[in-house]
Amino acid sequence: MTAIDSSVARLTALHPKLIDLSLDRMWRMLDALGNPQRRLPPVIHVAGTNGKGSTIAFMRAILEAAGLAAHVYTSPHLVRFNERFRLGERGEGRLASDAELSGVLDECERANAGAPITLFEITTAAGLLLFARHPADVLLLEVGLGGRLDATNVVDRPLATVITPVSFDHAEHLGNTVGEIAGEKAGILKAAVPAIVAAQPRDALAVIERQAARVKAPIRIAGEDWTATEERGRLVYQDDAGLLDLPAPKLYGRHQFENAGVAIAALRAIERLKLPPAAFETGIAKADWPARMQRLTQGRLAALCPPGSELWLDGGHNADGGRAIANALADLEERVSRPLVLVIGMLATKDCESFLKNFTGLARRIVAVPIPHQEKSLAADAIVDIARSASIPAQSEADLEAALAAIARFALDPLPRILITGSLYLAGEVLKQNGTPPS
Repeated sequence: MTAIDSSVARLTALHPKLIDLSLDRMWRMLDALGNPQRRLPPVIHVAGTNGKGSTIAFMRAILEAAGLAAHVYTSPHLVRFNERFRLGERGEGRLASDAELSGVLDECERANAGAPITLFEITTAAGLLLFARHPADVLLLEVGLGGRLDATNVVDRPLATVITPVSFDHAEHLGNTVGEIAGEKAGILKAAVPAIVAAQPRDALAVIERQAARVKAPIRIAGEDWTATEERGRLVYQDDAGLLDLPAPKLYGRHQFENAGVAIAALRAIERLKLPPAAFETGIAKADWPARMQRLTQGRLAALCPPGSELWLDGGHNADGGRAIANALADLEERVSRPLVLVIGMLATKDCESFLKNFTGLARRIVAVPIPHQEKSLAADAIVDIARSASIPAQSEADLEAALAAIARFALDPLPRILITGSLYLAGEVLKQNGTPPS
């Protein structure tokens, strides 16, 4: 066990028995640390249900292509806890080292003095402390859950706020309607700070617009104030400042054209940045974000697939995420037709039925697996029942290796396209077992 693992284990034990979404614990912690949130580089704050990580990846790549240093705070991690903390440097930046991270975690643990606190709150405080001590041009700060009462919502005046597409997820904490969930996301909007809003369901957009008007935040909305479309395999972005004709995103799927558009709109709304067109061109083509329609061509798990087949990975786990994945797979099917087999593991807290319905008529078969080391993993047999109710043949296997071995026995012709999906926790296990962790 590493020093970081030990710190995380100790901090997890401090978790309050009753989770109340509140900033009280966060303010107490930050005050004990000398309020590092007041000494951060300029912040771009990003909330939303889907696409937050990809949008941040595009912004980071564009900023770095312009020669700027960008800190990045994201969650959850896939393989290593360090993935949550990227320190900006000229070039591509780097993940925080074990020594740096264990140092600030221990400092936060001492400042907390044993009081109840969530792991995400103390992790966020540690991140803010780390980012405040390392100079950078921008901090890209991802909301963990919701927005209004999220631990990251302690920055008074960010450069910009961003709301990516809102849909159903974490309803137990955020609300039972898309409008209620959007209201929580819109809690990050600030007076006189540009708010960049992705395409939204009508109810969600209405709530976000009302909150922007209430706090007097200038708002820029996809489809109204800018457009980002695929034209002849390129990304064409247009707003009132002009047109950008850019290469297709490195990240696969038509939804990534939309995420890239949100990233561009956010950076162009910040007047002080004045980024050159070449930075957008380089960044869009270079941005990488693991476990989002990621093709695995090498590694231990890839070697277990039938030779000549394709292995893909996506951590999507809600209805809209499933829809984006299904659309991307349909596009792949149009290019090169292959029978699609899904390997699926999900948490019991997610809406498996709504996720799987996206693949009816598209997937030839589903192989369900439990998520390793997750008490809340949905039983593989339960996934099988849900898949069959969606008219998709399905079976369960004990683990990823057994699932891939079962697919090899299907003897499909042509060779299959295999996608492992349903959970970021499962995606992390895939990258770990495959030997291709994020860097």
